[in-house]
This record gives sequence, C-alpha cells and structure tokens, in this order.
Amino acid sequence: MMNRPFRSVRSLFALLALCVCTCASAQSQQLSVDDLVNALAPPQSTTRSLRNLQVEPAKVDLMINFDFDSARIQDSSKPQLQRLAAAMKVDRMLALQFAVEGHTDAKGTAQYNQRLSEQRAQAVMRFLVAEGVQAARLNAAGKGYAELLNKDDPLAAENRRVRIKTRE
Repeated sequence: MMNRPFRSVRSLFALLALCVCTCASAQSQQLSVDDLVNALAPPQSTTRSLRNLQVEPAKVDLMINFDFDSARIQDSSKPQLQRLAAAMKVDRMLALQFAVEGHTDAKGTAQYNQRLSEQRAQAVMRFLVAEGVQAARLNAAGKGYAELLNKDDPLAAENRRVRIKTRE
C-alpha cells in the first residue's frame, strides 16, 4: 500500500522531467501540435493524494526568429506559431490561459532590451489571435535579458526566444 503513492509521485516527477526535456528540445527543433499540447497541458492526476502538490507552470521555449532590431516575425517562424495556435485550440487546452514572454540576449541596454522583448511578445500574441486563439487567454510580457536561458553565454542565440507558459 505504501509503494503505490510513492510510485505515483515518482511518475509525476518523471513526467515533469519529460516536460523540462521537451522545453529544452523546443529550442532546436520544430514541435508538432501534439508535442506542444503534451508540453503545456497540465498532467491529469490519477490520485487524490497529489492534489495539493505545487507544480511549476508548464512552459515551452520556442526559437521564434524576428528581423534584426525588430518585432517583425520572420516567415520561417510562422509554421511553428501556427502549430502553437492549433495546440492552444485543442479541447484539452481550451480552459488554459497562457503567458507569452519575450526574451532577449544581453547585447544592448536593459531598457532597450526590455522594450524590444515586450514588442516581440506582443507580436507573437497578435499572431496567435489572428490564428483564432482568444485574446483573453493570452498575456504578453517582455523579460528583456533578465532570465537568460544560457547564463554562461549572455549573447547566445538561445537567449533570444519566446517562452509560452500556462497561467493559473
């Protein structure tokens, strides 16, 4: 009897590890609609003993390319955003709200990067709304270079990204 909850908790942590791996791999590959749903949708609890467990919001980092010094989304990134919009419209995701966070590398001033990251988050939000995602489910925010993905290399390309997180 004691092993059952332990296995459930172990399974939950394995699922969380998978989500973290999915977040990291999103930077280097194009994710399918199913991959995005699995990465962002909360796990379905199979036991009541875990209902009070606090879990970090699900998130996925997407490498969305913008024109230099601009919030214009490059055509090469639009298919990934279209898949994201399709994932957000799946029945399992309809009750969820999302934060769209823009991130930059550390080149330039903090003020400049904050403004650019806000503009890029807004651009992604506008794109998702144009693809049929309800605006009320989205909140855009810029993070500038405050949350570098690669702290060892502040100018690395992976720091320039858009993060999608589920909100409570």
